[in-house]
Amino acid sequence: MTHNVTGKFVHWEFLSTASKPLFLAVLLLAYYVPAHAVGFRDPNQDPEGIARGNAFVATADNASAIYYNPAGITQLDGQQAHVGLYVISADTKFTSPAGVTAETDTTPQAVPQLYYANSLKSLPLSFGLGLYAPYGLSLDWGNNAPFRTSAESGTLLYLCVNPVVAWKIHDTLSIAVGPTLNYSQAELKQGFLPFNPNDQFRVKGDGFAPGFNAGLRWQPHPMIAFGVNYRSSTTVDYNGTSQTTPPGPFPYYPQTDTRGSIHFPQFVVAGVSFRPTKNWNFEVDVDWTDWDSLKQIVFKGTPLGDIPLVLNYRSSFMYEFGVTRQLGRGYFVSVGYIYSENSSPDKNYDPLIPDSNLQLGSIGVGHHGIRWDWAFGYHFAYNAGREVQGNVNPLVDGTYRTFNNAIDGSLTFKF
Repeated sequence: MTHNVTGKFVHWEFLSTASKPLFLAVLLLAYYVPAHAVGFRDPNQDPEGIARGNAFVATADNASAIYYNPAGITQLDGQQAHVGLYVISADTKFTSPAGVTAETDTTPQAVPQLYYANSLKSLPLSFGLGLYAPYGLSLDWGNNAPFRTSAESGTLLYLCVNPVVAWKIHDTLSIAVGPTLNYSQAELKQGFLPFNPNDQFRVKGDGFAPGFNAGLRWQPHPMIAFGVNYRSSTTVDYNGTSQTTPPGPFPYYPQTDTRGSIHFPQFVVAGVSFRPTKNWNFEVDVDWTDWDSLKQIVFKGTPLGDIPLVLNYRSSFMYEFGVTRQLGRGYFVSVGYIYSENSSPDKNYDPLIPDSNLQLGSIGVGHHGIRWDWAFGYHFAYNAGREVQGNVNPLVDGTYRTFNNAIDGSLTFKF
């Protein structure tokens, strides 16, 4: 099947491939934070959580609980203002069956995190406000990668403003809920012809969507606590522009109004914390994302016409384990581990979302004081090599190796 575009015939399969980065740019953002597992989610929202392998839903004892489990803010006294900065360097290397190689730009990228919590003295209510990026990606393969007709570069910003209210129903039980007000912005670039750095397809746009999150925390015994966090799905309608530039036989197409919708799926996290003594806290969490709800996206109004993108994502899990040891005088140290399943089948795999099964290790330190808290966490993500075969674009087939490094630091003022 072919389409006639300004007197030039272009295969539909080629158009579909050439447009993929456009959709994926919209799919990937978090203040330009790369994500390589569980689709394009970014679950890394606080150094204390990160250091524990994000096994934090049943602990949730600082203001970042607004993301991890908003019911946890009922554990806090008075008011807290919490600011953090997450910095990541993402490195994915590609090797084709013929030995051609490519590598992503490893320049560090930063994502801020802001939280505020206030527990009332006269009522069993706590209020919070979070500003963070729960989804996102930015990735740049350059313009000479062998699969440039599928992916060159893409950035996606998904910024969430999240007010919450939490109710301490009983000394052992708290619940919470709040709306999420989500703004997203995306920009994507890709090529027309392999190994030709001069031609390009570009698209950018933005949109807004509301949603909500909710949490429950139950601590029936000082040694054991349970937590559940739920985040609703959102569908962002993007409005923007797209444009192509030559070379060779391809004419110049003027900028056109372009639109498309991306479904960001719901997810659920559940976990249990075990504290055999006041100095130890062990936690195990299971994190599920409903990627099955994201099958296809249609991008409308491009210079090449309406273009469908088939993703065929599948739902996936993260399995998280963390330990914190109190050292005395307010100091603590944590370690963690995550196994993260990939969500993208080989046939529809796209290098802009180099999804793979990942092993993640983490460590962190911190201090809780009377007025000030601080924490620092480090983690890495590793995959020795995902073999992609039978992709709709044969140039995508090959081995993808991932090794990411990230740090997060935070400072909390209590008043």
